Amino acid sequence: MAISNQNLKYLRKLRGWTQEEFANKLRIKRSLLGAYEEERAEPRIDVLEAVCDIFKLTLDDILRKDLSDNKSNYLAKRRAMKLASGRTDIPFVPVKAAAGYLAGYADPEFIDELNTFTLPMLAGGNYRAFEIIGDSMLPTPSGSVIVGEKVDNLDDVKNDVACIVVSRNEGIVYKRVQKTARTKHKLTLVSDNPIYHPYTMNTEDVLEMWQAQMVISKASQQQRWDMGQLATIVNDLQEQVITLKKRMN
Repeated sequence: MAISNQNLKYLRKLRGWTQEEFANKLRIKRSLLGAYEEERAEPRIDVLEAVCDIFKLTLDDILRKDLSDNKSNYLAKRRAMKLASGRTDIPFVPVKAAAGYLAGYADPEFIDELNTFTLPMLAGGNYRAFEIIGDSMLPTPSGSVIVGEKVDNLDDVKNDVACIVVSRNEGIVYKRVQKTARTKHKLTLVSDNPIYHPYTMNTEDVLEMWQAQMVISKASQQQRWDMGQLATIVNDLQEQVITLKKRMN
């Protein structure tokens, strides 16, 4: 297999992408990417340039170096660039990478390929940033980035602390975590938006937990409650109170 063809396949698998996902990023058909990987066609220069942009490579890297055989040509160089700054790099997990993250969260090579940034007020810890979508944590707006610090022991999490929870069944969610002595091996995940009802999760299903330290959002994204939303919330709470009273009686 030609080096460039081999490198395309290696880089795709490094990110955990399907051929369809990688082809979409390169703006080519999946069948054409398959032809490249199977060495039935030579990759076009514009395609290779797109690959270089994604992985921060040069054409010389992808045409002349076997990235899968000598990882220092690529991965070690990226690590060295990150360490040279002397600051804590925070890997960023956008929504579009969430599926790949569930498969590669424990793979150092996958984490190395995530884009990173630094924050001067956070140093010396193990941090990760996640993009969240949806209105379940309003007033935190959809599209915000939650920067969390790694929780090594679930027993250390205090009640009602907002966390990014990575689990097998629910994927990546941003919720407040509650624990009780009666349900030692379960967590209750609560939304800030009361329209969304709390739900429980077995601790054994939790792959990772990151306690929220900072919320990053655009000024234009700041949410305000409108009267319609407030009325809906009040009605929902009233119905819950009525239901609880009936159960007590």
